[in-house]
Amino acid sequence: MTPYTFTRQNRTPSVLAILLCVYGALIALVILFDAAWWLMALLALTTMPALWDIARGTSAGLTLGPDRISWFTGARQAEVNLADIDHVRMDTRWDFSVRVSLVLRSEKKIRLPDESTPPHREFERLLQQAGLRVKRHHFTVF
Repeated sequence: MTPYTFTRQNRTPSVLAILLCVYGALIALVILFDAAWWLMALLALTTMPALWDIARGTSAGLTLGPDRISWFTGARQAEVNLADIDHVRMDTRWDFSVRVSLVLRSEKKIRLPDESTPPHREFERLLQQAGLRVKRHHFTVF
């Protein structure tokens, strides 16, 4: 099996557009509707992680090799040997995004960062080709 590598840049035009729309809406609320500026500033603070990622130009990704899976996001990184993985759990959430967890033979769960995971259908196929069992769970609460 040839190694599969997936990388995602956090500095994208869509993220910039979303941030501009959020800031524009907050400014419009202050100007047009006389919203409390301090409350809008508090709401703007929730965008700081995205702004920080854009300023630093961070990226995230995953590599699936013949004997291990490794991932990174920003400065954090980790890896697991495929032999230590019992199965991979893919949970479809209510917003239709998919959360991926590695369930180890020791029954420990390791959740892969959302920004590091490739598109779920392609990733599921690659995991099965690597000999891993994939369990799908749709719309679970936990």
